[in-house]
Amino acid sequence: MLAYLHFQIWRVKLLKILGFILLLLLCLIQYPLWFGKGSMWELYELNKELGIQVKINADYQKENEALKAEVNDLKKGTNAIEERARSELGMIKKDEIFFQVINKSE
Repeated sequence: MLAYLHFQIWRVKLLKILGFILLLLLCLIQYPLWFGKGSMWELYELNKELGIQVKINADYQKENEALKAEVNDLKKGTNAIEERARSELGMIKKDEIFFQVINKSE
């Protein structure tokens, strides 16, 4: 009877140790998932960076489309060139009268 009781005590201790080892192994398996390379945290950060980059790319795409339209305008007609010369360089046509209005601010 004493031997059986002694066996039961060792069995309980062995099961506790085995449970602790299994818990430790589970934690070791989970570590790369949460903190290692390719972890959930890294995936979250990369998705956040991807969202920012997509927005930046969309802005650049709009800017590129505007520049393409301006280039096509400059290639096809003189109206765009004339408009640019007037606004940026202050040029006027021959036989044109230029009026400059100056507002006096208080």
